[in-house]
Formats: sequence, structure tokens, C-alpha cells
Amino acid sequence: MPDMLQQHDDTEPAEDSRKRGRGIYLLPNMITTAGLFAGFYSIVAAMNGRFEAAAIAIFIAMIMDGTDGRVARLTNTQSEFGVHYDSLSDMVCFGLAPALVMYEWSLQSMISVGWAKLGWLAAFIYTASAALRLARFNAQVASADKLYFRGLPSPSAAGVLAGLVWAATDIGFAGDDLVYLVFVLTIATGILMVSNIRYFSFKEINFKNRVSVVALLAVVLVYAFASIDPPKVLFAGFLIYAISGIVYTLIGIRKRRRARKRGD
Repeated sequence: MPDMLQQHDDTEPAEDSRKRGRGIYLLPNMITTAGLFAGFYSIVAAMNGRFEAAAIAIFIAMIMDGTDGRVARLTNTQSEFGVHYDSLSDMVCFGLAPALVMYEWSLQSMISVGWAKLGWLAAFIYTASAALRLARFNAQVASADKLYFRGLPSPSAAGVLAGLVWAATDIGFAGDDLVYLVFVLTIATGILMVSNIRYFSFKEINFKNRVSVVALLAVVLVYAFASIDPPKVLFAGFLIYAISGIVYTLIGIRKRRRARKRGD
């Protein structure tokens, strides 16, 4: 009898563990779902001609994407399900939504100049590039350099396009007025996502460390500057980040060439 009781006690934790394994963690996945909803809302808003709201929704999805992983780590609720769910949400929010917003806002006007196929082709190139970027990131996440991203991150690419829509709408430009710029920028951000250009990841920054008052003041000034004109500041910020990888890569190539010449 004691042996039977002991056997029952030994199997009970295993049964509880299996039951826990069937469920999902609510908090981080709820945040991911909120980001997914923002991406879906962005598409719906663009279809209804509300392009400013569509752009803002992409930035909200970006905030959710940056929050869910940190919440999962802080609450020790990481899971394989959460990783895949977050990746699928990223595809909608930063792959599909920006491409459709750009098409509805500007690229479809290429019909008037007889280049209709080029408009939706540019949107598709961006979407396919985002899918390839996310697939490569997931496949190489274990061996990837934590200090740098390989290729422009999809949220940053989405930030460039959504920032352009928000800033241009705020100024008073219509998508038809900027169709050629939109065409080039949409394809360029797609190519940067699948490129081998390195971008600083900011993952090595430890927010738990003590900082000087000057550093804290700099952060306050950044927030104050961004609050003055969010559309233009966000667009400029993400555009500078997209260009920074190109500049950093060119500087690295130039340094390597100099080193080779010295070696010769």
C-alpha cells in the first residue's frame, strides 16, 4: 500500500507537468496578440483611406513587438509557442501591413502612368523580403552575432515606410505626389532586409547598470525632441538607422582594403 501511494505521488508531478505543457502563457502572448491586432487594423485603415491611422498602428505594433519578449523574460514565461507566434505576428505587422499600406497610399497610382504591375510588384518584393528575413533570422538565431543584425530588421524597415506615410500625410503630401520615391524606398528597404549588411542590435546595452545624470538627461532630450514632431522625427530616425548599416559596411570595406595594401 505505501508503495502504491508512493507510486501515485511520483506520477502526479509528471501529470501536472504534462497539463502545464498543453497550455500557453497568457501575458506575453496577449501582448503579441495586441501587436497582431494593430497590424491587422493598419491594413483595414489603409483600405478605408485612413493612411495616418494605418501608419500609427504599425508603430503601435512595433511597441508591442518590443515589449512581449522582454515581458516573457522578466516573468520567466518564454516558450517555443511564443517564439513562433511572435514571428507570425511580425510577418503580418512588418511584412504584409507596410506593403499594403504603401500600395493603397501610393503605388497603385502607377496605373495612371501605365506601370500598374510595377506598383504591386514593389509591394510584393517588400513582403517576400520580409518573409525571407524572418525565416533567416529564425534559422540562425542560435548562432547569430548578438551585437549585430544581419540585414535590416523588419520592424525598422516597416518604420521607414510607415514614417514616410505619417510624415507626408502630416505635411499635406498625397501618395500620388511621391509615387517614384515610394517605389524606390519600398524596394530598397526590401533589399536591405535580405542583404548581409550589419546593423547594430542594441542588445548589449544593459538597462540595469547605473548611468550618469548626463546620460539620463540625453534620454529626456530625445523624448522631448521626438514629442515636438513625432511623424518627422520617427521617419528621420528609422531612415538614418537604415542608412547607418550601409555607411558602416562601406567603412569596414575601406578599412579592410587599407589593411590589405599595408600587408602587400
